[in-house]
Amino acid sequence: MTRVMIAASSAVVRAGLEALVGSHPGLELVGAFADAAAAEELRPDVVLAALAVEDLPAPWNGNAPAIVLLNHESRAGFTLDAFRSGVRAVLPGDSLPAAILAAVDSAAGGLAVLDPRELEPLLTAAGAAQTAAEDVSLTPRELEVLGMMAEGAANKNIAWKLGISEHTVKFHVASILAKLRAGTRTEAVTMGIRRGLVLI
Repeated sequence: MTRVMIAASSAVVRAGLEALVGSHPGLELVGAFADAAAAEELRPDVVLAALAVEDLPAPWNGNAPAIVLLNHESRAGFTLDAFRSGVRAVLPGDSLPAAILAAVDSAAGGLAVLDPRELEPLLTAAGAAQTAAEDVSLTPRELEVLGMMAEGAANKNIAWKLGISEHTVKFHVASILAKLRAGTRTEAVTMGIRRGLVLI
């Protein structure tokens, strides 16, 4: 039995979603609220939400419910923001009941769900982000440092090979991570290889 919590600011929407969840024998409604504040206490398997992205439940102790979001916004990038926030499924607000129920079942099973009508804005936003990410310009020295990072060299060894201080190496590494939007040296090397900045 999948435990579902409803979070919708509209009382009319909440009532409709309550009736929908109640009609599915495999779903158990644990509560319906105007916001998602009760999610941490109730610990549902799925939150069926009609809320703004910033009002969605946050993870607790490293865990989070699967979120099925009914999207009433049309701005570019909304879907991308939603998935980055941990949403598992994004459906238009006018989706058919069967589609909503199917999304709840799929999200509870760990799958991501996206309505075809939501695909274009997602691809547009993702494409813009990829274009921005690809416009990376490393200096010749940064390319040298990145190449040595790919070889597994530590900052001390890089400094010795290039005849520069270890502090300067740290500065170059930080700059490389920032330009590639990488969180770790390994991630920076991986991204550098994908972009042809590092030859293997």
